[in-house]
Amino acid sequence: MNRIATLRLGLVILLGVVVGVGGYAFVYARGYSYLVINPAACANCHVMNDQYSGWMKSSHRTAATCNDCHTPHNFFGKYAVKASNGFFHSFYFTTGKYPDNIQITNFDRQVVEGACRHCHAAITEAIDASSVHGKDALHCTRCHLSVGHSEGSASLRLPVLEEIHEQ
Repeated sequence: MNRIATLRLGLVILLGVVVGVGGYAFVYARGYSYLVINPAACANCHVMNDQYSGWMKSSHRTAATCNDCHTPHNFFGKYAVKASNGFFHSFYFTTGKYPDNIQITNFDRQVVEGACRHCHAAITEAIDASSVHGKDALHCTRCHLSVGHSEGSASLRLPVLEEIHEQ
C-alpha cells in the first residue's frame, strides 16, 4: 500500500471513530433533546435540576423557555451558542470538572442580558435614556436575578453598584 492510500485509510478510520463515539455520546446523553425548545431537556443533567425547578416556579415559565433567555434571537447566534454550550457542557459533565453550584459564564450572562433587552426593549430603552451611565451601567439581572429562576437556583455574580459607578 502506498503512502497516500495509508493516509486515506487512517483518515477514514479516524473519522469513523469520531463519528461513532460522537454519535453514541449524542444518543446516550440525549443530545437530540437539545434541538427542540422543550425546557425539560435542560434538566437532562442532574446539576440543572435546581434551575429547571426554579424556572417551573418562575413568572417567566408561561412566557419564555430556556432558549428565549439563554440563546440569541437570531438563527446563527442561537445555534452557535447552543453548539458552544453543548460542547462545553458535555466536556465538563464527562470529566466531572464543574462546581457543585454551577455559575453562568460572563459570555452567557451577556446573552441573557441581550435577551432581556430584546423582549423588554421599550422598558430598557426608556431606562437607558434616563441613565447618566448609559445601557452598559445597568444590568437587568442585577435587580431581576430570580425572574427566570428561583432565588436559590439563580447564581449570577454581578458587580456591585459602587463598581459600576467607578467606571
